[in-house]
Amino acid sequence: MSLQHLGGGTLTACLRHWAAATPDEPAVTFLDFAADPAGRRRGLTWRRLAERVDAVAAALPVRPGDRVAVLCPQGTDYVTGFLGAVAAGAIAVPLFDPGLPGHAGRLAAVLDDCAPAAVVTTTAAHAAVADFLDGAVPVIAADRPGPTRSWPAPEASPDDVAYLQYTSGSTRSPAGVVLTHAAVLANVAQVVSGLGLDPETATTVSWLPLFHDMGLVLGLITPLALGLRSVLMDPLAFIERPVRWLELLGDHPGAWSAAPNFAFHYCATRVREPERLRLGAVAAIVNGAEPINPDVLDRFHTTFAAAGYAPEKTRPAYGLAEATVFVTTGPAAAPKVTTFDRDALATGTARPAGTGVRLVACGVPAGQQVALVDPNTAVPLADGEVGEIWVHGPNVGAGYWEKPLESTETFGARLAGDHPGLPEGPWLRTGDLGVRHDGELYIAGRIKDLIIVDGRNHYPQDVEATAASADPAIRPGSVAAFAVTGADTESVVVVAEHRTHDALTEDAERALAVAVRRLVSDAHGLSLRDVLLVPAGRVPRTSSGKIARAACRDRYLAGDYRKALAR
Repeated sequence: MSLQHLGGGTLTACLRHWAAATPDEPAVTFLDFAADPAGRRRGLTWRRLAERVDAVAAALPVRPGDRVAVLCPQGTDYVTGFLGAVAAGAIAVPLFDPGLPGHAGRLAAVLDDCAPAAVVTTTAAHAAVADFLDGAVPVIAADRPGPTRSWPAPEASPDDVAYLQYTSGSTRSPAGVVLTHAAVLANVAQVVSGLGLDPETATTVSWLPLFHDMGLVLGLITPLALGLRSVLMDPLAFIERPVRWLELLGDHPGAWSAAPNFAFHYCATRVREPERLRLGAVAAIVNGAEPINPDVLDRFHTTFAAAGYAPEKTRPAYGLAEATVFVTTGPAAAPKVTTFDRDALATGTARPAGTGVRLVACGVPAGQQVALVDPNTAVPLADGEVGEIWVHGPNVGAGYWEKPLESTETFGARLAGDHPGLPEGPWLRTGDLGVRHDGELYIAGRIKDLIIVDGRNHYPQDVEATAASADPAIRPGSVAAFAVTGADTESVVVVAEHRTHDALTEDAERALAVAVRRLVSDAHGLSLRDVLLVPAGRVPRTSSGKIARAACRDRYLAGDYRKALAR
């Protein structure tokens, strides 16, 4: 699919196009489960959405290039607030209201970094937002924006900055990726091409937070660009009852959705009577987490087979905010799982074996190039060799906001030497390790999370999966393995959430720790320095739900876990 099939060359042009072409068609529908357990529907047609966006844009006291932070709860007001900032000629900054538990520090850091000229929120959240900002900037309510302050805004061009997508901060402090209209719409075209999404029949259904890269592109930008209906719900409504998401998928034939790996596990373990669901008409669900757990996919497919869900509807993918979001995905076929020799993988070679590390293929790029590169020499590697994933394409961001040095290091990489078919640069260095096998990309982990002991590489997610297998009460996807400095070499610590931790006796906890040590030693040849079992919710995560291993290491080294467990 080319850009000419989209609604326009900018996000605002797309909105204007669909408001004129299909004014009375539904644009966005939000299921409000907080107001009604059955989900109260709040919807906007394309005409009404454009009117609401214009009202917000006209009320914003901004000039072109100013930043506008979106601090709305999930819902239609988030959509109008985000698009209102863009329509005003400002740079939108999709964030969250201060009520999101555990993220006030990150919110303050991001606001300090982007220095917004105004903030958009809702009437209900206005007081809390104003109190958090302490009067620093004007606050506009998207549902009651007030009088016109500055309008009309100058017409945007494709090369203008549309928004700043702040990274989740899994290995470092958050940074704002600068994304132009052209880059974002190029990624939409790549999504359509790579996934085979049909704009004539598709509906997007999402519970992902709109401040997250995948949630924003799936739930707002792709439907905006293509004129699709977007059906949204709040992340908390999914956590409370994951069946709500699956029911919405069944209610909208041709539905497209996306979720991280934990959501597949959560649904498979929490949904009762899955056979009563209607999932046969679902177009696809993208699994965009790395790593993707093949055992979780197997369980999800088995659980919902009776509801009509076939494995080929699951589309493993790889992406990151620095590339807007989407980089690779596989064909419409059952996810491909390959077992690689663990010892060979530790030395940087992916060799298929009967037993070892099972990895899920994440497919091939669409409309962009991917190279596996030696991170130390900048030389491309052959298929089967583990290297850093580099990306080149029109969807790649322009850099990090106000961070020229970091931008050059991450977005300005160049290959060493001449390599036919590959441009010298600039390339995006993702910081992710991967390997190309049989033409498809497999994700091995993050460079900064890599555990190196006695010269051997160990991938933390592999160690974490082994540790989780010691006891069904250890929560899958809630284990952190990381290296700490030892006397002569790095040593490894495992922190694992245990569902019934409060009921564990000292003897039972000690025996389980011994079991974890034995399993990790047998599978990986690692002698663990420490094993800590903690209550649910104690392993820190990023705003996108990934394990924040660096933050977990910091808590461990500060003694926070020991202090908490001693109480």
